[in-house]
Amino acid sequence: MAHDSSDPNRVTRRRLLRGTAGSIVAVGLAGCGSDPGGQTATEGGDGDGSGDGDGSGDGDGSGDGDGSGDGDSMTTTSGMGGGTLRFAQAKSPIEFDPIVLNDVPSGEIAGLIFDPLYDYGEGTDLVPQVAAELPEVEQNAQRWIVPLNSDATFQNGDQVTAEDVKHSFVAPVEENTENAGEFNMVDEVTIVDEETVQFDLAFPFGAFKQYITWPIVPKDVRTDQVTYGEDDEGNKIVEENEFAQNPIGAGPFKFVEWEEGNYTRLERWDDYWDDPLPNLAEIEFRPVEEPTTRTTTLRNDENDIIKDIPPDSFPTVENMSNASVAEEPGVTYFYLAFNCNEGPTADPEVREAIDYAFSMDNAVERFVNPAGIRQYSPMPQTLVEDWNFPIDEWQSAHNERDIDQAKAMLDDNDNVPDDWSPTIIVPPDDKREQIGVSVSNGLGEAGYDATVQRFDWGPFLNKYVSGDPSEYNMFTLGWAGSPDPDTFMYFLFSHEQIGVTNGTFFEDEEMNDAIMTGRQSNDRETRREAYLTAINIIMNQKPHLPSYNLKNSFGVSNKVQDFQTHPVDQFKIVSDFNNVSIQ
Repeated sequence: MAHDSSDPNRVTRRRLLRGTAGSIVAVGLAGCGSDPGGQTATEGGDGDGSGDGDGSGDGDGSGDGDGSGDGDSMTTTSGMGGGTLRFAQAKSPIEFDPIVLNDVPSGEIAGLIFDPLYDYGEGTDLVPQVAAELPEVEQNAQRWIVPLNSDATFQNGDQVTAEDVKHSFVAPVEENTENAGEFNMVDEVTIVDEETVQFDLAFPFGAFKQYITWPIVPKDVRTDQVTYGEDDEGNKIVEENEFAQNPIGAGPFKFVEWEEGNYTRLERWDDYWDDPLPNLAEIEFRPVEEPTTRTTTLRNDENDIIKDIPPDSFPTVENMSNASVAEEPGVTYFYLAFNCNEGPTADPEVREAIDYAFSMDNAVERFVNPAGIRQYSPMPQTLVEDWNFPIDEWQSAHNERDIDQAKAMLDDNDNVPDDWSPTIIVPPDDKREQIGVSVSNGLGEAGYDATVQRFDWGPFLNKYVSGDPSEYNMFTLGWAGSPDPDTFMYFLFSHEQIGVTNGTFFEDEEMNDAIMTGRQSNDRETRREAYLTAINIIMNQKPHLPSYNLKNSFGVSNKVQDFQTHPVDQFKIVSDFNNVSIQ
């Protein structure tokens, strides 16, 4: 069933890995857009794949913007003047209001305009940003009290107040945005005084610290530029949003100009309230959708940084005399999933047989490496290490390719028709398409004619949560999370998220109880044991076959100094530990 637009459990699709992992928050669909709780993110993909064919094409998504800009952004250096950094994105941004934005390119830019309540340090530890210090946690993690930095100001000169912070956290829910699911555990946000905010949660929630890396907007400025209306059910919604096209934040860069499809220009805010002041005078973001073209712009010094290096371009960038690769594993998870609602794949024996039909190891090695690394569980390597999860045990749960075994299991299964032709749907990303093709080829060898259908993001996101076996039996997708297991387990496997971000419709009471125990506890060992229980069931029942972890990858000109990749935020331009400059 498709999720209702007023469902408070719905989550931002930044986490659905569509274009790339998160940037101003911490969770979401991998490849679509990123952040706090968990979200489907899109890593930009290798093309737009808007067709609905059999997946055999190359979907280059070249568009009409070559990212070459208008030629007036010369790279110069003048001490703190810093010059202009030219940054090639994989997609064009859509809007810049963090309350409503749901795509990665927009989030990458908004993350420089807006400062969050808390940010990530060099690793995955939280550091105060608009907050003055780490939160005071009471009532077994059901109450979080946050003091604000009295120096924090917006770019119009107004001080950041508790009212602004409250609005930033309640507006996604009150305005019925797709980000409402980020805060469905919040009962109330209270203004204690002008510089103190109190969050009261519906249950003890140890993972809440990953959700407060949320950008702060100026309430009065934003609400003056937003026109509200009602949907068909009487829910408050945003009808017009001038703030999304002319944002004002408390971050180190100010919005200057956006020419859709061509560039977005930011300039250093010279009165930035925090340290350090950016070295760069300007940043110009340019969308260059076609990966090979993006790589060429780096070689030709048309861009200083390019984002999302596809696997076959890694050697090209590595061998450039004027640039190098900057990379770091992201907090992401890509996978093949099954429709467990109806149809043959609702049978765990069928899912087991399909695991025998192909080699995920070979598929990742051929089509993802070196842009990503093989992943054997729903937990990225960062979390496996941090939580001491038994990755060797989970790795052994995967079957070696055995076509004869796959064929025997499928042929003998009463739930599998002799003429079964399973449908595998994939998003507009060559890597995930090739995973689907690998499955299809294996099933073909076993005697079953599978079809791979590649869709643009809009149709795909509607289909994969329908539970309709006439639409799909399997799908490939990804998730960008934060450094907490909840951001993967709750959004991808809990019963509450079925038809929202859980497209498997897999139901197991013991698994779900364990996920909710992990979500509603503040004791780390209790949470670890709960997630072990849930993941062991998932590895045994196979609603997912884990595939890979995508690296945050960039091609960086030798002229760029002190650029830092980051596991959660993807990259840092200016922070306590780096400050990009350009020669």
